[in-house]
Amino acid sequence: MTTAEEIMTENPTTVSEDTTLRDALELMQDGSIRHLPVLREGLLVGMISDRDVQSLGLRLVTDLESLERVDARLSATVGTVMSGNILSVSRIADLGEVIDLLVEEKIGALPVVDDGKLVGILSYVDVLRVLRDTLD
Repeated sequence: MTTAEEIMTENPTTVSEDTTLRDALELMQDGSIRHLPVLREGLLVGMISDRDVQSLGLRLVTDLESLERVDARLSATVGTVMSGNILSVSRIADLGEVIDLLVEEKIGALPVVDDGKLVGILSYVDVLRVLRDTLD
């Protein structure tokens, strides 16, 4: 049985609730990251994803007024946009449980926690890699 711990990405990039969206977007872009766990005092409190960012409706800026609105949005904190009450799994969650949660909840990643502390992150890409390896 494959467990979450075996396929998770350890020590994922994280942000705090006070991180600006501008900084979070830079982290996501620079690291080719689609899901950023949000921590408060080391504990997982939310997640910000590329979908959360898309929901802001940021488009090409063509005038000063639009630029000011975009700048205000990017200066907001992650805490105002993140998804809270997120699902997570333990280190020992089996692959079937992980797949069920990803599919049923229509989400792209699950934080892996141990006593409320983030220890990794598991995305659908990690799951597909494991499944692909079983086909050979």
